[in-house]
Amino acid sequence: MTTKEVIIIGGGLSGIMAARTLFENGVEDVLIVEKSRSVGGRLATRRIGEGKADHGAQFFTVRSGELQQDVDKWLEARWVKRWFGNPYPRYTSTGGMNDLAKQLAETIPVKLNTKVSAIRDGRDGLLEIELESGETILTNHCIVTAPVPQALSLLPGMTEPQVSTISFAPCFVGMFTFNGSSCIPSPGHTDENLPDGVERVVDHHKKGISQSVTVSVYMTGEWAKKNEMLEDDGILTEIQRVAEHYLTEGSEIATAELKRWRYAEAETVMRSPFVEVGTSKRIIICGDAFLRVDDEAGRTRFESAYLSGISAGERVACKG
Repeated sequence: MTTKEVIIIGGGLSGIMAARTLFENGVEDVLIVEKSRSVGGRLATRRIGEGKADHGAQFFTVRSGELQQDVDKWLEARWVKRWFGNPYPRYTSTGGMNDLAKQLAETIPVKLNTKVSAIRDGRDGLLEIELESGETILTNHCIVTAPVPQALSLLPGMTEPQVSTISFAPCFVGMFTFNGSSCIPSPGHTDENLPDGVERVVDHHKKGISQSVTVSVYMTGEWAKKNEMLEDDGILTEIQRVAEHYLTEGSEIATAELKRWRYAEAETVMRSPFVEVGTSKRIIICGDAFLRVDDEAGRTRFESAYLSGISAGERVACKG
């Protein structure tokens, strides 16, 4: 049976930053367990034909000194670029947002395509992480970065009551390839004068990550909640009507795909970067819905996930 000092459940930005923070503090016996085939979570990029489309986070902003220090390094390494926004820049990854996640996780041990089914107190003061495959991993500390509803399902009876009040809105994203150009203005992003129910529209060719013209259309959480019972084909048909507004004369939509995000953005948040649970308080729940007390934005975003992961990693590191 495998034993690790720290198991991190979820390979999104919070999990990656928690692991990097542990490494920086001398805790290297760390493993990220991720149910998907790639790290990144909502730092998600999909290949569509000859092109690419970001279909999770499109960009991020910076308010904290910690993130700014890292962004300066990422800019120098050409992992990210300033996309648009003045005086408050929106940064994006130069190769798609998932590329940034992979670069950040490059040196971290990750077990992909692996789903956790339960977390419980085990023998000799260790925690037992049970996988759906039947395998069990023992660990001294566990950091859970999965969306709160999923985290709660792994920790029956262990969590603080206030954690269960966190709720998430879904999001639907339509991804389309055009056989010609789009009329989305440079630099390829618009969130103004959009039809009802639409949050933003992005042209990834103009964004600079796709050789061909790929367009993502994001619907609002309110629209997604109203329509989440529809079949995929019905949802995609509605979103495609929006995409068609951005065709130039002679262009057509060549392909269409849908991404459903069940837990896209927290509607309620915790004013704490993490919560410790379990009988020995050696399980930490964190993620983008867990905000530092001094967070001025007050909402989930790239930076809140980043800071929450760092705080969780520091907390585990100081426990030794």
